[in-house]
Amino acid sequence: MVEENNLVKLLDKHTIEVSLPNELGYERIAMECSASFASIVGFLPERIEDLKTAVSEACINAIEHGNKNHPDNRVVINMNYSDHILTVSVMDQGEGLQVSFDEMEPPDITKKINNLQTPRGLGLFLITKLMDQVEFNKVSNEGHIIRMVLKLVK
Repeated sequence: MVEENNLVKLLDKHTIEVSLPNELGYERIAMECSASFASIVGFLPERIEDLKTAVSEACINAIEHGNKNHPDNRVVINMNYSDHILTVSVMDQGEGLQVSFDEMEPPDITKKINNLQTPRGLGLFLITKLMDQVEFNKVSNEGHIIRMVLKLVK
């Protein structure tokens, strides 16, 4: 049985925290919470769609790679809006990427179609292309954090 109490907390007027079970499908809650929050503070619909995709990809990576599908782990999403900047951090209980993002082979659609590259591996690429700023491999005592920044353009 999944404990579903306290999934979403309003930490203050500008900060929301979402704590999710480590199970595929729950990333949709993070997507919708981040979309609602971004809408409230004034982001345009197309930027909100970018945000939803990036948050979803980060959560799926946290579930599969960070927490290695371990059912007792959690994925914690923290959203903060301040000075026209929305920061979304996704934390798992893993150790982060074993290589730097810069060392990873960039995705190549032709290679993927011809089975010369794994069909997976677009998530981090998408996140970096959709967000204004991304930080990987931030590790705390609680786990690995990916921090994504989206700037509100007025």
